Amino acid sequence: MPAKIIDGAAHARTMREDFKSQVESLKTRGVQPGLAVVLVGDDPASQVYVRNKEKACIEAGMYSEVHRMSAQVSEAELLKFIEGLNVNPKIHGILVQMPLPKHISEQKVIELISPAKDVDCFHPYNVGRVSIGKGVFYPCTPYGVMQLLAREGIAVVGKHAVVIGRSNIVGKPMALLLINEGATVTVCNSRTPDLAGLTRQADIVVVAVGKPVMITGDMIKPGATVVDVGINRLADGKLVGDVDFVSAVEKAGFITPVPGGVGPMTITMLLANTLAAAEESLQR
Repeated sequence: MPAKIIDGAAHARTMREDFKSQVESLKTRGVQPGLAVVLVGDDPASQVYVRNKEKACIEAGMYSEVHRMSAQVSEAELLKFIEGLNVNPKIHGILVQMPLPKHISEQKVIELISPAKDVDCFHPYNVGRVSIGKGVFYPCTPYGVMQLLAREGIAVVGKHAVVIGRSNIVGKPMALLLINEGATVTVCNSRTPDLAGLTRQADIVVVAVGKPVMITGDMIKPGATVVDVGINRLADGKLVGDVDFVSAVEKAGFITPVPGGVGPMTITMLLANTLAAAEESLQR
């Protein structure tokens, strides 16, 4: 029997509807959650992401600011601008769209954003909190994956999870969140020897390497949950994930599609983190 397809778009819609009432509740307490997005340069993909984030914020009833800066802006100017957002009471979350131009240090930018407004969860302080299971915010894509697993009723405790990918954005925090929920986690990458031998042992496979259709059905344990974080555009314009969906869907128990799986949850969890930041602001 083919796997159950996890409809990330549907889960995202449900969660965003719930956020509207949370926003209204915060407004009655004198706070409208606010997100500021900073876009440097004119990268087409980044432009699309930023528009989607702005639209999602407005639909949820949140306050939204989008600041577009020239690719020639100096590092000092950008850092000064972020300092202003750090002290702006209308802004609870700050997101600087990556990648940045080469003359700007991404690490300096990440570390300057106030940890209390770091809704991307890239600041070392917040990464450390996640690592000990005490996070206020969680990295958006791994957080979205965990929400999908929970909402589908997929058990994590005591399961063997294989995470393929070791990036700071997805792979590493994904492993931490799974560990925090009681999974036994193996972290691999595209060069791991006998990768198929490891994935065939996994109850949960999360793939985030950016290599089209790298994981095939014969690499999956029957009935396993397969979460495809990758999104790749082929020469013919087709979007595909890191998993060969056609073969994997016949072997897995649950599987996320590309597009429409993990992607819609990433912005949804950005909104969740902004809500959490606004709530925290009332405690200070």
